[in-house]
Amino acid sequence: MAIFFPGEYLDSTYVIDFDKLYHAGYRGIIFDVDNTLVGHGEPADERAIALFAHLKELGYSCMLLSNNKEPRVKMFNDAVQVNYIFKANKPMPANYRKAMEIMGTTTDNTLFVGDQIFTDVMGANIAGIRTILVKPIHPKEEIQIVLKRIPEKLILFFYRIARKLFGAKYESSVRKEQN
Repeated sequence: MAIFFPGEYLDSTYVIDFDKLYHAGYRGIIFDVDNTLVGHGEPADERAIALFAHLKELGYSCMLLSNNKEPRVKMFNDAVQVNYIFKANKPMPANYRKAMEIMGTTTDNTLFVGDQIFTDVMGANIAGIRTILVKPIHPKEEIQIVLKRIPEKLILFFYRIARKLFGAKYESSVRKEQN
């Protein structure tokens, strides 16, 4: 079940302490786009633009990794200007690895941030990347995603139990399992 568990589960991408993570040695961040950075299908907003400007200032390499077609990903990326991979075929790990290769990072210094367990978290875990799951920005989603949210709730229930029972020991064992 650990393959579905994120390293962390937070309310939003915009509450992540990227400064602290940079000082801890992380140098690359792979992001999902829809419902992770903006609502589904929306262009980059001021908050997303400011986030990427700050990440670049810190020295991060950033990558967008999306299962969407190029026009959708490019529309978002036009405002934030980072590398991207579209039609990524998540959760297959190949494009997570390609993203690290492009960014010049490794599994030890790369983070993945996304809103879905069965694509984002699972794929990053298979690739050995530290994962941060965030709550979806907007409740309006395509039907196939809505259906996946039902078993996600069950997985998050067990994730919370594991965190309560094992705390930091659980997180370090998940990281070892990922690598």
